[in-house]
Amino acid sequence: MAASYNGLPVPKDGARITYSNGRYQVPDNPIIPFIEGDGTGRDIWKASVRVFDAAVEKAYKGKRHVAWYEIFAGEKAMAKFGTWLPDDSVNALREFRVAIKGPLTTPVGGGIRSLNVALRQILDLYACVRPVKYYKGTPSPVKHPERMNVVIYRENTEDVYAGIEWEQGTPEVAKLIDFLNKEMLKGGKKQIRLDSGIGIKPMSVTGTKRLVRMAIKFALEHGKKSVTLVHKGNIQKFTEGAFRKWGYELATEEFRDKVVTERESWILDNKDRNPNISIEQNAHLVEPGLEFATKDFQESVYKEVKDVLDAIYATHGKGVWKQKLMVNDRIADSIFQQVVTRADEYAVLATPNLNGDYISDACAAQIGGLGIAPGANIGDGYACFEATHGTAPKYADKDVINPGSVILSGVMMFRFLGWNEAADLIEQGLERTIEQKKVTYDFERLMEGATKVKTSEFGSYIIENMTAPELATV
Repeated sequence: MAASYNGLPVPKDGARITYSNGRYQVPDNPIIPFIEGDGTGRDIWKASVRVFDAAVEKAYKGKRHVAWYEIFAGEKAMAKFGTWLPDDSVNALREFRVAIKGPLTTPVGGGIRSLNVALRQILDLYACVRPVKYYKGTPSPVKHPERMNVVIYRENTEDVYAGIEWEQGTPEVAKLIDFLNKEMLKGGKKQIRLDSGIGIKPMSVTGTKRLVRMAIKFALEHGKKSVTLVHKGNIQKFTEGAFRKWGYELATEEFRDKVVTERESWILDNKDRNPNISIEQNAHLVEPGLEFATKDFQESVYKEVKDVLDAIYATHGKGVWKQKLMVNDRIADSIFQQVVTRADEYAVLATPNLNGDYISDACAAQIGGLGIAPGANIGDGYACFEATHGTAPKYADKDVINPGSVILSGVMMFRFLGWNEAADLIEQGLERTIEQKKVTYDFERLMEGATKVKTSEFGSYIIENMTAPELATV
């Protein structure tokens, strides 16, 4: 471990978080790097860190503390070091493994397309994790926001976010279009217009399976009822459709004793209800209209039913499947409707990158917006918790912005570290403060009888509203 990064000495009252065999070892005094963020990030971080420290002190009475360590990215890094993302900041993230950050600006005029994306790629933070949960009293545009309580696992490194594009009108795109039209699409009806820009969306077995693996592990560890694979596989069969296929493969290959797929559950339930049902009868219940299908398709469904019963009826039948984690899938456009009309039917969503980007914000809109939506980027051995909103520079240094996104990202971080008592205190304090209608301007304008408070005051009220839990064994 270096003695300093970016010229700042490493805290002497802290210790490193380590990682081995897929698990983090967290000391009672972890060194946690933070990036305060650009624009409103400065105000948000000041309020948030007071909340974090107060929760840790109330929960553990001095037996645990966080040794905060500032690192730099964005505008502050550019001003100090002449670069948007100093190597020392990346090295510190690698060394200390778990970090938290405020919103960062996107540099203008070339270079890094996005600092957030750069950090994800450098540390291979392949899962963007977005819990979306309603807190009582929060203004919402829907009638029953309390039904929303999902965790979204969004693949972070592939899909359109891989950034493989060619601009319209360039020699490079002309060369690519010529190749596609004359070679890959030769003899077919499809042709790409010559005045097109081109983007490529790669989706791999590796990227899909490690994302779905993380989502399933989370669901099992936290007693969730289902993991839903979200895709547009009815149109893009070899990317989105493959995401669905590979997700199911991962679930049944690695977690066979703990999961049941939705389609398997239909087959098992039919057998449970009628032990004498034939393979063919079962298949026709699973696949309505099967009698009109081709012979080959009918035979494939008969085989599917037989294979499921042979493989898992002894272990999952007679109602046992109802206690297993359900793995199902939904078409992306359908899930947008269903998270509004019946959000309580979903628990964990596993999605490709672009679908997850849309769905995360659509869900967040129901529970108060991005100002209160936390997030994290997590890989194998590294995790960075972060605000999900932008920098809002016109509000910078005015002490008016909602710090809820960073505060709740801290809740995620503490749960990730196993410090659930501190996380519970913060959530209790936040919810009580909102119920008391002591809120920042974004909520105050939507709440009748609310009192508008500053960013710093909102943090203070959260601290006042924390109630110390019974101490866990430390």
